[in-house]
Amino acid sequence: MIWENWSDFFAMGGYALYVWGSLLVVFAFMAGEVLLVGARKKTILQQIRHVREPRNRSKS
Repeated sequence: MIWENWSDFFAMGGYALYVWGSLLVVFAFMAGEVLLVGARKKTILQQIRHVREPRNRSKS
């Protein structure tokens, strides 16, 4: 498809809502995935620190 100007490009031959909407959804899911992976990594590292820390046991 050859566009004569930028508005034709952004209109995508009348399918702009589907094209740009799909790209928006894909990028939103990709950003969400990055955030979820970061949160999961933080949780796992906290769990590892909790397991490794010495336990304070009182000797009676």
